[in-house]
Parts: sequence; structure tokens; C-alpha cells
Amino acid sequence: MTPPHIPVLLEEVLAALDLQPGDVVIDATFGAGGYTRAFLDAGATVHAFDRDPDPIAAGQQWEECRADPPRLVLHHRRFSEMADVMAEAGVTKIDAIVMDIGVSSMQLDQAGRGFAFSQDGVLDMTMSQSGPTAADFLNTAKEEDIADVLYRFGEERQSRRIARAVVAARPIERTGQFADVVRKSLGYRPGAPKDPATRSFQAVRIHVNGELDELDAGLAAAEELLGEGGRLAVVSFHSLEDRIVKHFLRQAAGATARANRYLPEAPPESAATFARLTKAIRPSDAEIARNPRARSATLRAATRSAAPARGTV
Repeated sequence: MTPPHIPVLLEEVLAALDLQPGDVVIDATFGAGGYTRAFLDAGATVHAFDRDPDPIAAGQQWEECRADPPRLVLHHRRFSEMADVMAEAGVTKIDAIVMDIGVSSMQLDQAGRGFAFSQDGVLDMTMSQSGPTAADFLNTAKEEDIADVLYRFGEERQSRRIARAVVAARPIERTGQFADVVRKSLGYRPGAPKDPATRSFQAVRIHVNGELDELDAGLAAAEELLGEGGRLAVVSFHSLEDRIVKHFLRQAAGATARANRYLPEAPPESAATFARLTKAIRPSDAEIARNPRARSATLRAATRSAAPARGTV
């Protein structure tokens, strides 16, 4: 079965993971299955995670799920839970992990999911299709809390002005309505280079799904799961995500301080848990021409050392 979307930086991810036949790989964000398909073609066995039920249901149709033993095992779980899930499954050896952070193309393209304002739809934004929605947040949160979310997760300098406009416009139920509130509050004129609603949509989506906390916990789980020589590749799409990944890997390579709040403080003499950190890898002009959504992608990769995971010592 061929996935409908080609993942960004695919060749670079494959080079970083250096897969060999028989390797056991975790695709932490299954989505349309583009990375997973490439891993299977390389002869690997894949454990794929997604909190969204739709891709998991679609993936169940892949023939690799029905092989004996299966070469593709799907987990309808958050990737922050992958260490626990692998323990429950009795899997003790993981050779490589890829994490493709953020919203998927499939989610963006479905108006009913509420992730984008290119098409008007219900203001949902939940990746799991459950729990409080973006509309719930915008219609019930205090003005100062909305402003804080827009500033922290969207790096929106006019967060207070937008939050004030949101409260005045309640109830807000649809993506087009929310986008218009943001635009009007900022005096946006059609034809400007970038729609100012983009930052606010990003901020609310990150908040609703707890994405940065999830990334923190997922990186800690990856450190726990990978054995010596295991490879980690993380693709992020905005500066907040990349900053977390960059900080985590640098701290793991030096092991001089806590990389995120899910890990204990590490003493200065602790051994580095990751080595061979790559510099930031970004898409080529040719890839961006083929897939404009790849423009903001950044890949960082590293190789696991023999040192115990900092969360287990």
C-alpha cells in the first residue's frame, strides 16, 4: 500500500538511521506512513505510534500488519508512552527511532479537523479527536491565559490585543471565524506576505495537544529505549520544537544538566548518552519546490552511547 504523502527529508532520515535488514525501528508519528514504508522496504520491523485513530485504522490494511510474525505493529498511543508500550510488548531491542513532530499533512487537509484556516471548518484541533477542543479553550479561558498561550507557543507579540478581541467575539466555533478575529485585531490587509493568523493557530494547536510536553517526554523515552549504537532522528517544523531537540541532544552529549523536566538532574561526571550529533539539516531547494510544506523542516540526529539513560540511574 502506497502512502498518500511523501515525508520531508526522507533520504536524509534514512541516511541518519542507516537501517539494516532485521533492525527494529520505532516510527513515533505514523501519520500517512511515509517513513514506515521506507523502513519496511529497507527490511526493518516497525512499531508505529499515533494518537490519531484515523491513520492507525488505515495502517491496519497494510499487508505487513498481517504477516507472521508481523513486520508492522501499530500502537494507538502517544509517543511519549513508547517506553511503556515496548515493555508491555516484550520488545527489548530498538535500533532506531524517528520522530516527525507536529501536525500531519492529512490533518491539515481535512477541514473538519480544524487545524488550518485555508478551509473553513469546526474549530477542533485535537490530534486524538477527543478531549477539550480549540473552541473550548478560546471560549472558556481567561483573557490573560489566551494571551499567554499566543505569546509562548506562537511567539505572537500582539498576544494581548488578539486575546482581547477573542473574548469580545465569543462564541468562536469555526476556523474562519477565529482567523478573521485575529486578522481584524491586527489590521491585516489581504495580500500581505504572511497571514498573521498562522501564529495564533500554531499556538492554540500546541496548547490543546500539549505538544511541547509530549516532545520532552518522547525524547526522554527515546533515550531510555535505544541501546548502544541506536540512532535517533527528529524532524521539527518550528523554532520552539527545534530548540527543545537541540537543547536535549546537546545536554545528552555533555550530560551536565537536566535536558528536560522528565529527567533527573545529572551530575557533571555522568557519561554522555548521545554522540555523533549532526548539525541542523534542512530541505534542499528541489525538495521545497516539490513540497512547499517542507520549507520549515529541520532534522537533527544522534547516535546512542553505551551509557545508561539518565532517567534510569
